Amino acid sequence: MQDYLEAFNNYIAVERGLAPNTLESYGRDLRQYLDYLSEKKGIALKETTQATVGGYLLYLQAKGRAASTISRSLAAIKAFYHFLVREQIIQRDPTINLDAPKQEKKLPRVLSVEKVVELLEQPDLKTPAGIRDRSMLEVLYATGLRVTELVSLKISDVNLEEGYIRCVGKGSKERIVPLGTVAVKYLRFYLEHARKFLASDPAEDTLFLNHHGHGLTRQGFWKIIKKYAEMIGAEDLITPHTLRHSFATHLLENGADLRAVQEMLGHADISTTQIYTHLTKNRLKNVYEKAHPRA
Repeated sequence: MQDYLEAFNNYIAVERGLAPNTLESYGRDLRQYLDYLSEKKGIALKETTQATVGGYLLYLQAKGRAASTISRSLAAIKAFYHFLVREQIIQRDPTINLDAPKQEKKLPRVLSVEKVVELLEQPDLKTPAGIRDRSMLEVLYATGLRVTELVSLKISDVNLEEGYIRCVGKGSKERIVPLGTVAVKYLRFYLEHARKFLASDPAEDTLFLNHHGHGLTRQGFWKIIKKYAEMIGAEDLITPHTLRHSFATHLLENGADLRAVQEMLGHADISTTQIYTHLTKNRLKNVYEKAHPRA
């Protein structure tokens, strides 16, 4: 089984170009599934049936796993069996007719424009780290990037003259996202006055650096945004994705085209972007009910 798993990992990394985080989660989910087969059921991989996989999903459900976790596990298992059939290791895919459990779509938390501005104004612009933080937050709100995309940016991805950044998102798909004038202003300020104090290697091309002079990690950024969230009393409201959600919602509330927002967010399917239209409708309804005398 371990040989099959290694071959599969090579396949999805090279041929499907999946992101490192996806590769890691697929590997973790599949190891748990294979452990279940060998330790709980004593079933060889070639002997599995639809009932076997279905039983595993029920097993996860009984352990209290969320529907989103079970769906992700099934996606990994389906991809694995598809690979095994493709390589003629097994003859039949037992997951063909299996559907993931329906997930309740939770509306993302979104900050008001005023709260976003309050958050953006927290970094201390008298220090290189504070200038970096302000620049990062401005870029995040201006572009709606995922945090992984933000910390992966290179200096060469930024075009301040034209006002855009080049970003590589999920599935190694490249997209161009415009920068607003405010984000351009703080990025230029960071590059001209702060980054040189953080850099330890002149050849380092990563845009946002930590105090060791290396590229920031997702965890490093999370600590930064959590600190500023606490400073404005919003630690329960703000996650690394909050500015992304706020970016999309504020654009749609101000009349932006849904397809344009989809492209900027890097969503493969417009149905993913449509959750923000539900959010804006709910917000408009709340405003109406509070403001209209006969609501």
